[in-house]
Amino acid sequence: MTTSEQSCKTGSVFFFFIICTQIQMDARKVRNQDINPCIEESDDSQKCLNVFNYDKSMCSTYFQRYKKCRKYWHNIMVQRRKDGVKPDMPTAAERLEMLTAMGGKPY
Repeated sequence: MTTSEQSCKTGSVFFFFIICTQIQMDARKVRNQDINPCIEESDDSQKCLNVFNYDKSMCSTYFQRYKKCRKYWHNIMVQRRKDGVKPDMPTAAERLEMLTAMGGKPY
């Protein structure tokens, strides 16, 4: 059970239930590979923080890689939207094909 799930179970008011349900749904979206192309970079950043006891100065390389990943895929998404391609974000399988064709990650 995630931390957000645990904290949501403690509230008993209907309003909090709705908010907690939304938080849980948002958390699942972040972990969905078809929606979030930078899960690996995000996980690497989190692991670095855990290893270095949340000393952010030790993890700047990981943070920069994550930011470059987000920027790269955001630009792809904007271009696809302009071109009328659906879905805006390529699926995980499509992204893998794109990265393989380029010879690896450009970020």
